[in-house]
Amino acid sequence: MNDEPVDVLIIGAGASGAAIAWSLADTRMRIVCLEQGEVMNPLNYPSTRRDGEARNQNDFSISPNQRKSAADYPIAEDDSPIKVANFNGVGGGTVLYAGHFPRFHPSDFKVKSLDGVADDWPIDYSDLATHYAENDRMMGVAGLNGDPAYPSDNAERMPPLPLGKSGEALAKGFNKLGWHWWPSDTAIATQPYDGRDKCINLGACITGCAQGAKASTDITYWPHALRAGVELRTQCRVREITVDDAGMATGAAYVDPDGVEQFQAAHVVVMACNGVGTPRILLNSKSDAFPDGLANSSGLVGKNLMFHPYASIQGIFEEELDGYKGPHKIFRSQEFYETDPDRDFVRGYTFEIQRGQGPVQTALTGLQRDKIPWGAGHHAAYRKLFNRIAGMVAVCEDLPEEHNRVTLDPVLKDSDGIPAPKISYTLSENSRKMMDHAIVKASEVLRAAGAVDILTQAPISYGGWHLMGTARMGTDPARSVVNEWGRSHDVKNLFVVDGSVFVTSAGVNPTRTIQALALYVAEQMKQRLANLFD
Repeated sequence: MNDEPVDVLIIGAGASGAAIAWSLADTRMRIVCLEQGEVMNPLNYPSTRRDGEARNQNDFSISPNQRKSAADYPIAEDDSPIKVANFNGVGGGTVLYAGHFPRFHPSDFKVKSLDGVADDWPIDYSDLATHYAENDRMMGVAGLNGDPAYPSDNAERMPPLPLGKSGEALAKGFNKLGWHWWPSDTAIATQPYDGRDKCINLGACITGCAQGAKASTDITYWPHALRAGVELRTQCRVREITVDDAGMATGAAYVDPDGVEQFQAAHVVVMACNGVGTPRILLNSKSDAFPDGLANSSGLVGKNLMFHPYASIQGIFEEELDGYKGPHKIFRSQEFYETDPDRDFVRGYTFEIQRGQGPVQTALTGLQRDKIPWGAGHHAAYRKLFNRIAGMVAVCEDLPEEHNRVTLDPVLKDSDGIPAPKISYTLSENSRKMMDHAIVKASEVLRAAGAVDILTQAPISYGGWHLMGTARMGTDPARSVVNEWGRSHDVKNLFVVDGSVFVTSAGVNPTRTIQALALYVAEQMKQRLANLFD
């Protein structure tokens, strides 16, 4: 038990928790962060061993239900065609993400006004612009200025990742069709940056970067935050946020590394546990004042879950490429990003162009798609696939719907007896039409690029990387969980800074925006220090 309150208690040490911890550190407040996972050791990443690809299916799987590490909690997800992908440890999902690092568009904050769907955010692109830039300096971004799909930002970018043979082949396809494409902004160092060395094309971004070139927050924000005095406690699993008779948060009850129940008192509590982990804790934090879960007078905690349905479109080429070498994401196309009245769906998607697959994944793909037979002809068929597959995924904007939600499973629990989250999610007709459109258009690009066969999957079943919307931001307490600067409407000293606060999902990866939001919330908190603890 620790009855001596800290000034700020942060739950979660991933993308947003790291950013807000670092930003608040200059206030000289006492800040403690509780993380249920461990500090990562890059020497243990799969790319340092010969069985690296095999470990993608077990201890470094993107699925916690497959990974089953001590830091993970089970997720009941039979009622969803898209399964959760996350990582529990210092750095959170940034340990296993591919480093693709786009910003939202200005239009993404105003979809109700522009397209008559969902809701507008209570903030806009201009509110986040300086925080995008600050986050870019901390993380380090490679790319190329001048993308016509975005407002000019004059950002300081490192040189973009090389296209390689795969990228050049696919770029020719886009050029033949006259469609937009641009070198991706990536959180991968192409030159030495802030003590990290540059990318050496290991091709293992999504299983942890042993080189340290990929900007996961355990090697970007956290070293700076720790030097500034933030205390980080690992292997500490939070059970609930407690409140007093006045309805103010008083701290967190958690299980320490020895399995002992502990309590950390705090004047301010910040939730940074992702769009599934945050509602799980809030819903489990029941009291007389909050019988339906903490900060849930609106009934919206856990609702409006958004995933980003992914469509995968891969081409098989006759010529040899270089798909297994280098970072996974090369460039992007936002040709079909905004709403077009001539299409049968609203909003749009981004094509993320991918290099290809390693030898094990090539074999698995070939077997699953009946491209590689057993017995005679097995090796010859494999050689026709290996290093000859390249393509893209379509990141489709997911509109918020209240029936898509996170609840607490009545039976399933984690190893400490805490109720597990249950996912209930259905694909909307709009998402299905968007994925169908993406498959048609991507197939056109691949054929123009010279592909002789095309493999598709929609949605990617284990593609729930982006967890958003379950504690949404807004000015109306009846229609949102937190206000326009991340503060709970119900509990004035409780904040949420992860993807839970997203009002809409846009058609791009959310990490860069999650971190910009965390820095924005930190700035708002610092401007209100005089009444922050009231």
